[in-house]
Amino acid sequence: MPLRIPDKLPAIDALKRENIFVMDTSRAHAQDIRPLSIVILNLMPLKITTETDLIRLLSNTPLQMDVTFMKLKSHTPKNTPIEHMMMFYKDFDELRDRKFDGMIITGAPVEHLDYEDVNYWDEVTDIFAWAKNHVTSTLYICWAAQAGLYYHYGIPKHRLPRKMFGVFKQYINEPLLPIFRGFDDYFYMPHSRHTEIRRSDIEGNKALDIIAESPESGVSMVMAREGREFFITGHLEYAPDTLDKEYKRDLGKRDDVDMPKNYYKDDNPENKPLVRWRAHANLLFNNWINYYVYQETPYDINKIG
Repeated sequence: MPLRIPDKLPAIDALKRENIFVMDTSRAHAQDIRPLSIVILNLMPLKITTETDLIRLLSNTPLQMDVTFMKLKSHTPKNTPIEHMMMFYKDFDELRDRKFDGMIITGAPVEHLDYEDVNYWDEVTDIFAWAKNHVTSTLYICWAAQAGLYYHYGIPKHRLPRKMFGVFKQYINEPLLPIFRGFDDYFYMPHSRHTEIRRSDIEGNKALDIIAESPESGVSMVMAREGREFFITGHLEYAPDTLDKEYKRDLGKRDDVDMPKNYYKDDNPENKPLVRWRAHANLLFNNWINYYVYQETPYDINKIG
């Protein structure tokens, strides 16, 4: 079953070229079905790229979903045309009275700031609080994962001496959880961050479960409220060339960024990336949608929370 997304969203053409079936709103209205309602708070600077990455993963489920993009009123993005934002995004105030089956909150390029110094901190934490009673299950990704753990559970972040950058092997701590159904004993996850959360800060908190981690990249997945919240510190949604673009963007401009580890074939940046995470990325998003959203959300969406 296809994903239902706004007419003329740039991701539609890109994904159709990959033979991924998506359905625009006009066609979807002809189907008499209650689609899952998914809202995405996209805080990444290259919003069109992130839209495409996330829709690519969501589109593999057999369930129909209605995707809404949320933006912050307190922040104006610099790298996405204002016309795009006006056409495809809604302010939080417009969505505050609605309920959603699932929510995804992305990373943001504000790691160098203390949380309270982020100019949209008040609004984004308002959204974090709202999600607890208006969304069945929420995925927090990268900076949002760190920020969500800090806001909800008081978990601090720690500055890294060098960027955690590359593709790292992750080990599953609780293999019987539905989120890992069909997974192998380990999986790979891209990481691109200057800060970290630490096991020692989390393990004493009975509300949190560290469900996947790596000896090299540390804590990668934390679960709370029996799957109503997932905090993912990496980027399973990344396209194959995203780390390459980030590396070449920062080359010669930063002194704390090395070549991404375990990424290029033969560790040679002249070679293409060795893609090792996409099968598990699709599986994780499918499991999240099926077991933590579709199986848990009420048919009457107004009963959420």
